[in-house]
Amino acid sequence: MRPTPEQLAAAQDSTIPDVIAPGLRVLFCGINPGLWSGATGHHFARPGNRFWPALHRSGFTPRQLQPQEQGQLPGLGLGITNVVARTSAKADELSRQELREGGAVLAAKVAEFRPQVLAVLGIGAYRTAFGQPRAVVGRQAQGLGGTEVWVLPNPSGLNAHYSLDALAAEFRVLREAVDGGAAQGPPPDSRPPRPPAPSAG
Repeated sequence: MRPTPEQLAAAQDSTIPDVIAPGLRVLFCGINPGLWSGATGHHFARPGNRFWPALHRSGFTPRQLQPQEQGQLPGLGLGITNVVARTSAKADELSRQELREGGAVLAAKVAEFRPQVLAVLGIGAYRTAFGQPRAVVGRQAQGLGGTEVWVLPNPSGLNAHYSLDALAAEFRVLREAVDGGAAQGPPPDSRPPRPPAPSAG
């Protein structure tokens, strides 16, 4: 399905359901859904987004799934959510307050569903949402309760810093850690990052 310009415009500020279940191996977390996702109801739906190819090339899925096949992910121990639920044409339309509030909602969601790993797809969004300005791509020193936190590059086609091969390589590091048993929760002395309280007004 290719949305019409009218359908894309109507999708602004809409929301789409998470693909989630209790006890997943990895809960992937986008920044927020784009207009294509809002119009179709499928995560990472815009042509040119590299999430689905990277997921397959890294070994998470036996073949490259299409966005409309997202319902198959929980059977593989995988899920998708977002830092901010509302759709927008570009992630830079989100305010810092929205990201901080989204971080608090995400932390509560992780506490409820208890995935083994939360993988946030976008270093800038993670830094803002969780008040971690020096965070870098990879495994984070601080988890969320018993859930290990990783940051991976944003798979958007607009992210020119990573080719598909480079993106898949980062996804593969996470997949090998999960499959190899390295992802067993945060170090014992780590404490969950506390998202800053939203400012009034």
